[in-house]
Amino acid sequence: MSDYFPPPPPEQPQPEHHAPAGAAPLSPWAAPAAPPGKRRTGLIVTLAVGGGLVLAGVMVALVYALMDSVSDSIALPPERSDAPYSEPYDEGPVEPAPEPTVTEPDVKEDVTITACRRDPQIGWQSAKVKVVNGSSTTASYHIGVEFLDKNGTKVAEGVTGVVDLGPGKSVVEEVNGLGEVPRGATCRLVDLMRVPTDG
Repeated sequence: MSDYFPPPPPEQPQPEHHAPAGAAPLSPWAAPAAPPGKRRTGLIVTLAVGGGLVLAGVMVALVYALMDSVSDSIALPPERSDAPYSEPYDEGPVEPAPEPTVTEPDVKEDVTITACRRDPQIGWQSAKVKVVNGSSTTASYHIGVEFLDKNGTKVAEGVTGVVDLGPGKSVVEEVNGLGEVPRGATCRLVDLMRVPTDG
């Protein structure tokens, strides 16, 4: 030995790796065994992923089953009643309404315009109407008159009434329009109504 080089360090003892009980003895050339903590982590991750997939599959199956049952309930027609069939209620033969023995004339035949003039002072239009009750009963009348310009456009209107006019009787009424109308306006009957008032 030289004085210039220190002696080599003594050889350190190496830790021995013992195989678990029941396992084959380790070869000196085999890779060292993985620490136990890493094996558990892999197992936990595998179980968590597998459990999540199973849970997702169960949820999909439940949703599918629920949608299937809802679509079936919508598509099915309502169940038929078990009540026995019965024929429609028969009221028997329908008798026709009795024919009127007297044909009453149309109300338009009872009312005529005898005069149609414009007041020169205020420019309002008026009409005189004659009512002859051509029906077989006492009746009341509603009479409307429209006042039209030269183009046939309504520029004013008025109404009058006759109460309890006996059969064959007549009366003359005046109908006044409200508002000024142009010169040359004409009169037209509208909304005629006759209502029997006997009894």
